[in-house]
Amino acid sequence: MTKVTFYKSNGVFYAFEETGHTGYGEAGDDVLCAALSAMTMLIINAIEISYASDVQYIIDEKTTDIKVIARGALPAYEDDDAKRYAVSGLIQAYFFQLNDLVEEYYDYLSVEEVEALIV
Repeated sequence: MTKVTFYKSNGVFYAFEETGHTGYGEAGDDVLCAALSAMTMLIINAIEISYASDVQYIIDEKTTDIKVIARGALPAYEDDDAKRYAVSGLIQAYFFQLNDLVEEYYDYLSVEEVEALIV
């Protein structure tokens, strides 16, 4: 099962962490894993390139664990309101998309959100 934890600060989405294998299909043929990977890279690239905002990410090739931190979603790190809302909005959209997927793939995917200090 893949567990995705989303982090918020004062209600603002700014980071997420993915751990574990979905187990939905064989390695290399797991469409759920492929979907998660594609969406994760879309979020990273959109933040970094489209919004020219700093995004830190770590991808562990052995475990496939991923940690993404976009401090540009937070007022302490970004003055531009529009950029903050865009960055946070992308992460929040991913949160809602994954929650939709959980309805069908609940044996393979779990999603949670936590209010946390900046990770």
